[in-house]
Amino acid sequence: MPTFSIPLSGLLANEEALGIISNNLANLNTPGFKDVTPEFADLFSQQLSLAGDGDPIQVGLGTQVESTSTQFTQGSLTATGANTDVAIQGDGFLQLQKGGLTLYTRDGNLSIDKNGFLVTRDGSNVLGYPAVNGVITPGGSPVPIQIGAGQTTAPASTANVSLNMNLDASAAVGSTFSTSVGVFDSLGVTHVLTYNFTKTAANTWSYQITIPAADVGASGNPVVLNSGTLTFNGSGALTAPAANVAGITASGLADGAKNLTFSWNLYDPTTNAPVVTQVAGASAVSSSRQDGLPSGTLVTFTIEPNGTISGAFTNGQTENLGQVALATFPNSEGLLRIGLNNFVASLASGLPSVGAPGTGGRGTITDGSLESSNVDIASEFAKLILAQRGYEANARAFTTENTVIQDTINLGQ
Repeated sequence: MPTFSIPLSGLLANEEALGIISNNLANLNTPGFKDVTPEFADLFSQQLSLAGDGDPIQVGLGTQVESTSTQFTQGSLTATGANTDVAIQGDGFLQLQKGGLTLYTRDGNLSIDKNGFLVTRDGSNVLGYPAVNGVITPGGSPVPIQIGAGQTTAPASTANVSLNMNLDASAAVGSTFSTSVGVFDSLGVTHVLTYNFTKTAANTWSYQITIPAADVGASGNPVVLNSGTLTFNGSGALTAPAANVAGITASGLADGAKNLTFSWNLYDPTTNAPVVTQVAGASAVSSSRQDGLPSGTLVTFTIEPNGTISGAFTNGQTENLGQVALATFPNSEGLLRIGLNNFVASLASGLPSVGAPGTGGRGTITDGSLESSNVDIASEFAKLILAQRGYEANARAFTTENTVIQDTINLGQ
């Protein structure tokens, strides 16, 4: 008798809806969780006969949860301050790899594992594009991103030295002044150069640039790398040399580095004004600059809106370490949930389109934040009440049908 099956279908459907709603509420604080809505549909309707006007007389046979609809609306962003946490603003999923399986998630609660790989809390590797010497080439197959502490940047040999200084115009002929500046070779080793100045005549100073003898595998007095004369006019402005002193070379470095070749920049590169003057006042260097660098060790990193991971190193340099990739789907609702905030692709979802954040309709990355669940507690409570009422109504229909059957049986007694 179908009358029992009809309220039973309602009981089962509303019980299923209660489970879905309860799961939403249970994941109210789950990062990146997306609300699920049960979609009801009626079951097959039985046609009994035709009315006098030809319209069919039909009786419904109950209801069912025909589908579940995932609401991929944006969740609010919560700042965490952790540089490994990321929130996706817009469309897309982080692409993950675990045990040969490709996964997708909106949960950006990430960390660094013991091998320096960027991973989710369940140990899945986050995929993206690696950087080679700071250069990222998107478009290839995403690979696990490694950004662990201990990464280093290569040193940079000094190519330019600049001394903003004054030589005392009132000093007697024969007066001397010296100053030192540290430079770096191709291995990142520091060498201290000494600039020695001697006043040889009015408005004229000779100079020598020396390096310690031991630095070039010699012994005894410092080795002269370059020498010459500085000439000034009556206003104290440098007139000769008229250009920077280029091609200063320290060869045969004892540490095995390449020859150190640099320029002494006597003129400002922007204004072309001399940076060495001769006026009455103490001989002194106000500032010195050189563009060499030692090797650097990774200290921290940030993740930019386009997914680029920028590392800060102990030598003050920044360098790209990689780029997080995002995946989008033709039908996100077709993704299969497998727990731990992860999804897998299905025939219904279609194939993923993977690329850099901010391109091809993909969202952007917000560093130091997490996307909250988009479950709205007020809406869920309203749906909870409706599902409860539906269950109670169908339970009442079931008991009514049972009473009718009992009354029918009692007629024969």
